[in-house]
Amino acid sequence: MASSFAAQLADALETSWPAIARRNQLPPPGDWWQIWLLLAGRGFGKTRTLAEWVCQQTASGQATRIALVAATAADARDVLVEGESGILAVAPPWFRPVYESSKRRLTWPNGALATTFSAEEPERLRGPQHDAAVCDELGSWSRPETWDMLQFGLRLGGNPRCLVATTPRPTKLIRELLAREGHDVAITRGSTYENRANLAPGFFAQVIRKYEGTRLGRQELNAEILDDVPGALWSRARIEETRWPVHRNVPELIRIVVAIDPAVSSGEDSDETGIIVVGIDAYGHGYVLADQSGRYPPTEWARVAIGLYQQHNADRIVAEVNNGGAMVEATVRVVDCNVSYKAVHASRGKVVRAEPVAALYEQSRIHHVGAFPALEDQMCAFTTDFDRAAAGFSPDRCDALVWAFSELMVEPMAGWGVYEATRRQAEALVKAKAAAIEAARPKAHI
Repeated sequence: MASSFAAQLADALETSWPAIARRNQLPPPGDWWQIWLLLAGRGFGKTRTLAEWVCQQTASGQATRIALVAATAADARDVLVEGESGILAVAPPWFRPVYESSKRRLTWPNGALATTFSAEEPERLRGPQHDAAVCDELGSWSRPETWDMLQFGLRLGGNPRCLVATTPRPTKLIRELLAREGHDVAITRGSTYENRANLAPGFFAQVIRKYEGTRLGRQELNAEILDDVPGALWSRARIEETRWPVHRNVPELIRIVVAIDPAVSSGEDSDETGIIVVGIDAYGHGYVLADQSGRYPPTEWARVAIGLYQQHNADRIVAEVNNGGAMVEATVRVVDCNVSYKAVHASRGKVVRAEPVAALYEQSRIHHVGAFPALEDQMCAFTTDFDRAAAGFSPDRCDALVWAFSELMVEPMAGWGVYEATRRQAEALVKAKAAAIEAARPKAHI
């Protein structure tokens, strides 16, 4: 009996988290830090690290009231609690919590409690108190004020602590945490490649080959925090300066539009359909109210757009029809035949269309109501020489944003037709001159 128990104990120790974890998956030494910021790439093992830390905190008695915060309620449940590397999966059989999904609560045998929260609902964190917290994918939180509400509630125990695990994005909040490194923030960094042994071979054969070395790959795989792309029409600093806090009421809007930039196809590898809601107040300031872009079949993106149209009491749906033609309007009319609809045609290039809207941002006349990480990533990567193939994505969210504000805030220039014709003639002359010079060059003899 004694030898059997000893064998079980030895096996448990060999398979325990401290024994199998990589060094950068274990908490930083010392008790000086209040926040542990884990900046790591996709597939690094961030969720496992979060779950194991929670289990260690409850088992040791260091924490008895824990907040589990994710970007959405579904993420908190499906990833942090019930996921393959979530708390229920990693908790040892002798110290396994009971999960009550209706109460969003986990209860351990020693009475420790953990409650799930969504970053979309900061007010839920206004009352509860905690002595520990974990935050999943902080860089993708749509409402940064959720972080503030969480910090106000971390006031129990002698040393309340917070573990943040995220794929890095250069958001204001993450930059603020980086600036506190060494004071009360301990930072651990890691890449996707470190966990290669536990990831499917096909992931590296397909995903890594496609994104390795690209800007997106450097962010999502190598966990690099990348600044704005040189020459981009928008900057993160300007967007942050003019961001409208979600808790403040938006001024009365005199017009609201829903803009659609429809994708040509709807497969898994297709482009996204950009769907953006914006409004304008009586003083000429614009507001980005919603971004519901995504990969949808045609009838579904039409339902999403019309749902937003009704939800925001919008005046019009604006849709780019260069690719879909009359089918775009027909798709919208199938869902709601009475919706106010306007088709717009891309007679100019993306950059030419985007520049007047970018100028409105520079004038501090456009405000994002809350955060829209995916949209803002596209905006701050959009340059005057944007190359879709090189960038690895189509800026559909950005295109929809431009169509929306072009409808509301960009006034047609008097005599634009003459100006555009002259511009095209000048462009053609420059190209012809360059071609003539090239043709006159002596040809090398082989």
